[in-house]
Amino acid sequence: MSHRPVNLIYNIRRVLKVQVEPSCCHLQGNILLLTGPSGCGKTATVQVLAQELGLRVQEWANPTNLEPYSSSHFSFSSQLAQFQDFLLKTNKYNCLKMVGDGGPTDRKLILVEDFPNQFYRQPGSLHDILRRFVKTSRCPLVFIVSDSLSGDSSSRVLFPREIQEELDISNISFNPVAPTTMMKVLTRISTLEAGKSCGKMCVSDQAVLATLCLGSSGDIRSAINSLQFSSLPDTSLEKGLWRMKERPVTSLGKAVSRMNQRKKSKQTKEPEDEQAIGGKDASLFLFRALGKILHCKRAEAAECASGPGLPSHLFQHHRETLLVDPELVVERSHMSAEFFNLYLHQNYVDFLSEVEDVERASEYLSDADLLTADWTSRSTMGDYGSSVATRGLLHSNSRQVSVGFRPLHKPNWLLVNKKHREKCLAAQFLFRSFCLTPVSLQTELLPYLAKLTHPMRNQAQIAFIQDVGQMLQRRFSARYTFLSSYRCLHLDSRASVSHN
Repeated sequence: MSHRPVNLIYNIRRVLKVQVEPSCCHLQGNILLLTGPSGCGKTATVQVLAQELGLRVQEWANPTNLEPYSSSHFSFSSQLAQFQDFLLKTNKYNCLKMVGDGGPTDRKLILVEDFPNQFYRQPGSLHDILRRFVKTSRCPLVFIVSDSLSGDSSSRVLFPREIQEELDISNISFNPVAPTTMMKVLTRISTLEAGKSCGKMCVSDQAVLATLCLGSSGDIRSAINSLQFSSLPDTSLEKGLWRMKERPVTSLGKAVSRMNQRKKSKQTKEPEDEQAIGGKDASLFLFRALGKILHCKRAEAAECASGPGLPSHLFQHHRETLLVDPELVVERSHMSAEFFNLYLHQNYVDFLSEVEDVERASEYLSDADLLTADWTSRSTMGDYGSSVATRGLLHSNSRQVSVGFRPLHKPNWLLVNKKHREKCLAAQFLFRSFCLTPVSLQTELLPYLAKLTHPMRNQAQIAFIQDVGQMLQRRFSARYTFLSSYRCLHLDSRASVSHN
């Protein structure tokens, strides 16, 4: 467990000590939610800490009932009812004392990794069960939810923020296992297994282990499984089971040297095309994918291949070779092209040092929006719009200078969209007697009612009309005011030139 951060282990141990030490009862609630990518050690951490604290782990598993619904000998109950019965009874009764058990029977931990399918369709049923559990809780309850590559985490559906605050649920997130830590673990496992096999297995080469680390994408379970197959006598990397894509087998020994070159210099080409066959799908976190575009990493002038240059009238468009493939970065971010463009549009200003670069980048982003303006072809043109936006931003960054750390922000569109949904629900509830759609209420009826002196007597309706039916005068930050002013001046200058 040396690869887990100390504060993370401390936080999990603190929640679990509520059951072990009575003096820790003043701590926050004993429901724990562990999130993170698969294979990062969530379940292993819980099992090791439970063994250390003397807790018995009682894990829920979705039952499979093979009997028909109308069986006269067996009574069928849904997974929801069985889960509720398991949770409440496990919390109420102690474990049975079995032969050979040396530990106490009243210290236990409930672990839930597999959820009934109904909870994903109706999360409120899970929330009702947890409310009943919290009132009579006697033991810690641990939920483990693995994040998906698409970014649609199940934890947001099953455990929204308001439920976490209401039930005082402790949420601890795990990061993928670092490559250096994974390298140490694989080396140790290979050495131990080679000693136990009596010569049947040999210690894997460091180049092989480095290749497995690159192909696992932070999933230590996937790396161990790949190490097991690669260590078999008749299955090796050299025989082609894990051959690199579009690479000869002779390039395998360059994996370690390439990793060392990346440490010495950040200007080397990233091995994005070196995903081993059978390895885990390589994905990028959102902010890391944004950083690859916004920081604009390019090769050194001396490292670029010599070739025909641009003519003199196009020399201002000359750029060095990119170290990243923009389309591949967007693909590995597992986000839609539209959302990725929104994040770029929100953050690109802070990464450009020249006003002319900002103006050029805004034009490329406008072109990308124009490509996806028609909803009938948006699904087809989304990839093209993302390519124009990413490559346009990379090309607009004319000066390859390090801007240092810059905080990344969520698009304002997310907040606007959230408020729009809330306003639609409120309008449909407050003005349901008008029998209009929420959009018609806010665009046709409410602006008309806002002009009347006494349109309604309900205070909630009056407040909603004042909020939605009138245009608010908002003040924007200096950065956006400067950009809009510069944009207007630029368009005016173009219009005057074309007029003359």
